Order: sequence, then C-alpha cells, then structure tokens
Amino acid sequence: MLQAMLAGVASIKAQQTRMNVIGNNLANVNTTAYKSTRITFQDMIAQTIRGASRPSGALGGTNPIQYGLGVLVAGTDVNNEQGSLNSTNRPTDLAIQGSGFLMVSNAAGISYTRDGAFDLDATGDIVHRATGQRLLGWTADQATGTVDTNLPITPTSYLRVPIGARTAVQTTTDVDWAGNLDSRVFAAPGTSATSSVVRVFDSLGTEHELTMTLTESATPNQWDWAVTGANGTTVTGSGTLVFDPTNGTLSSGSPGAISVTPPPASGIPAFPIDLDFSALSQLASEMQVQASNQNGFAPGSLSAFSIGADGMITGLYTNGLTRPLGMIGMAIFPNANGLERVGSNLWRNTDNSGIPAVGAPRTGGRGVLSSGFLEQSNVDIGAEFTDLIITQRGFQANTKVVTTVDEMLQDLINMKR
Repeated sequence: MLQAMLAGVASIKAQQTRMNVIGNNLANVNTTAYKSTRITFQDMIAQTIRGASRPSGALGGTNPIQYGLGVLVAGTDVNNEQGSLNSTNRPTDLAIQGSGFLMVSNAAGISYTRDGAFDLDATGDIVHRATGQRLLGWTADQATGTVDTNLPITPTSYLRVPIGARTAVQTTTDVDWAGNLDSRVFAAPGTSATSSVVRVFDSLGTEHELTMTLTESATPNQWDWAVTGANGTTVTGSGTLVFDPTNGTLSSGSPGAISVTPPPASGIPAFPIDLDFSALSQLASEMQVQASNQNGFAPGSLSAFSIGADGMITGLYTNGLTRPLGMIGMAIFPNANGLERVGSNLWRNTDNSGIPAVGAPRTGGRGVLSSGFLEQSNVDIGAEFTDLIITQRGFQANTKVVTTVDEMLQDLINMKR
C-alpha cells in the first residue's frame, strides 16, 4: 500500500508541474512571439516481483510481474509553430514569417529572439524595446551602398539609422537627352538647336549648369553637338549625330562623353559624364531638345527609412536619393527546440541547439521579414483549457489514491484493537 501512496504523491508532483506549464502558457497568451510549452510524463522505474519465463515442453511461458512506482516529468517541449501577425504600422516592428531568429547583443554576447518590437535610440541604433539590446546585421558601404553578407556578425555589428545626421551626395555620371531635330532645315546648314539648362552635380554636391547645342552640318542628316558650361564651369567634349533618313532615328553618335571641370577656385577635380542621345529623333516637327534625366543628387539628409522582406534597410534622403544603409541578419538552428529561454523574449544557444547558421532573410531556409507587423503568441487557449481540466482531474484522482491508502492503513492499524 505504501507503494500506491508514493505513486500517488509522485503523480501529484507531476500534475503540479504540468499546471505550472499550463499557467505560464496562459499568462503569456498576449506575449509577443511567445512560443508555448508542453510537458510530457514518463513512468518511473518498475519493481519486478517475478521475471518472465520461456515456454518449455510441459508448460507455457509466463510474463513478468511488475509494480510501477509512479510517474516522472520526462521533459518540456517548445512549440515553434508560426504565430499570427498583427499590424502595427511602425516601420521598426518586425515579424518573421518562417524559420529563423533575429540577433541582438549587449556587446558581451549574442541573444536570439523572434520578438520584433524594435525602436531607434538617441544614437540611431535599432534596439530591442524590452531589453535595450541592439539589433545585429551588416552595415552598407557608405560610398557604394553595397552590403557584404559574407562578413561575420559579431556582438558589435550594430545596425544604425541616424535620422537627420547622415548626408548623401551622388555625382552625375549620366545624362539622357530627348527631343526632336527638325528634318525640314536640311537646306539651311548652320541651323542650331539649344537645349534647356540641365543641372549636374559634382562630388561635393555643387550644382553646375550645362547647355547642349546641336548644329546642322553641311552633310544631310548630320548634326554636330557641343556642351557649354556656366559660371566658370568649363566642358570638354563634342561629337556628331547621324540620323537615318528613312525613319528619323539615330543611327550613330550615341552615346557620347564629356568632361566637366568646375571653377578652379572650388578645388573640385574634373568629372566625366556619359551622354545618351538614343531618345533623339529627326522628324518634320518642331525643334526641341532637352535633358530627360540625370543621375546626380545635391546633398541631402536622411529623413526616413524602410525595411524590406529581405532585411535590407533603405534610407530615403531629403534630396530624393534612396540608398541601402544595412541588412538585418537572421540565424537558424539545426535544433531550435534546443534553445534555452533567458527571459525578456530572448533565447541563447546550447550544446543541443547546434551552431547558428547566420545569413540574410529569404536565403538558406530562413524566413521573410514583414515590417510594420509583430508576431503574436502561438498559445491555443482552447487546448490549454482542455489540458487544465485533464490536469485537474489527474490531480484529484491521485489525491483520492493518497486518501484511500491512508484510510486503508488506518483500518489496518485498527485491527489490533
């Protein structure tokens, strides 16, 4: 009978542990990106009263006689199923659809989380709202805007978005020209067409005004072009454009190239610009030539940013320029269930989680980032309430075992009277 009582006591302890797990799941039903936990039981070692025997010629075999000694907690498992997404309209809120964890750091070590509630601090770092730890990833090269995802991520690979602080300039390297040269002026060599002023930018963002002049040559369907500067800016480069007389399209002379030299007092070196004339035509229509596009920008400060599904952080500057600022890193594990909770929605890797494989979102089996969303808890309230009832009944049943054994022992003791 004592074995029955001890088995009942062991089961009561196990049911209490299960109740703790259920209570924690229900407590975190609204915790961002919380992953629910389940508990599993295993039977305790059994006491063997008689072992099994094999069949013989005269008798058949017999099975072992064993008494179980109770129940033990086998372990807890994390349910890593996807939680639903909730729209927040905050660009720094991030939700992962699929596998993977974001990486954050306190400079001493790296932790992992699916809680994408981030914000910008006073220095422009992207920080985890709950802990203040900084989001990790790769910073883009300021000159080219390229991101090298082959570089290792360390505890100091912080991502920074300095709103209003960083300026960006883009030197003009290409100018596209469009318009029409009147085919009806063939009889008047020397007729010229002057474009409207186009503004280009040097390496410091200084603006320079250029004007294109096209002059009909003595050769039919041929125009000579030249570009001039203003306010001390000089331009070197000229050429000839030849048009097809059957359809008026440009047959040769595109592209061209010029060299723009700012005023000597500025100290800015000359810079080349490629010209594209492919959009010019020679038709019996009005004469009009203008620059349709140039790829330079004046200085501008960072005013806003966006985060793409691939983790790319793109900055928007006041001059209209968009440029990559960095890319968010993401880690996946061979055994995500082997991670250890450390509180504040953070995890750390263990010996059984495996080594994290770090890369960009949407690569190598990693999930997709959704900016402006947060992942919700995946706790199933219905399932938890069902487990709550089952656990309560199990607890009650085993208290009855303890009570009944106690009464039987009392009756046994009373036999002496």
